[in-house]
Amino acid sequence: MKFGIIGAGFVGKAVAELLIANNHEVTIANSRDPKTLFSLMGSLPQAKLGTVEEACQFADAIVVAIPLSNIDQLPKQYFAGKLILDANNYYPDRDGAIDVLDRFESTTSELLAAHLTQSTIVKVFNNIIASHINRDAKPKGEQKRRALPVASDNEQAKKRVMDLIDQLGFDPVDGGKLADSWRFERSKPAYCFPQNVKEMEEAMAKATREQELPYSAWADVI
Repeated sequence: MKFGIIGAGFVGKAVAELLIANNHEVTIANSRDPKTLFSLMGSLPQAKLGTVEEACQFADAIVVAIPLSNIDQLPKQYFAGKLILDANNYYPDRDGAIDVLDRFESTTSELLAAHLTQSTIVKVFNNIIASHINRDAKPKGEQKRRALPVASDNEQAKKRVMDLIDQLGFDPVDGGKLADSWRFERSKPAYCFPQNVKEMEEAMAKATREQELPYSAWADVI
């Protein structure tokens, strides 16, 4: 498949590395000129660099890994008709307070879906530390394989991404619809802890909307 990566931070770069290692084609873009991505050419020589428009035109699927506060800046016309893999998280200290999230009236992926109304949104890659993405990927059939949840309102798209996650080296877990994706967002028991399928399902099941773990809770796994 051909993937566009929007966001050249730690998560975007790690996902790009994993995709390339599994024989997918990748174009990386950020909000600035592609020349600002020049440093990636040494570590990711197989990746193409481009504008957001070029990455979207190139891609069959697009990974969005940018600060949540910037999603409204994504030019929605470029993403129309595309499968979007949403790796975003809400950090109020970085993104500022977002009332609908603070009142538990929405999820981060529902906000992205409300902006990219002509795209298909799938929540994935948000509950794993960037440095663990390539470290923890294991071939299918190996023991102690890490689980990653996948959520979407489109069942066909969710199945497609779950198959991709399996190919990339993780056991996919059905995370429900976008409205359910808060169960594996920041400060929940399923967030950033290395877990197998059973542990991930149990962690999501016991999550409550109001209760949050401190940031330090997952610091020990870094």
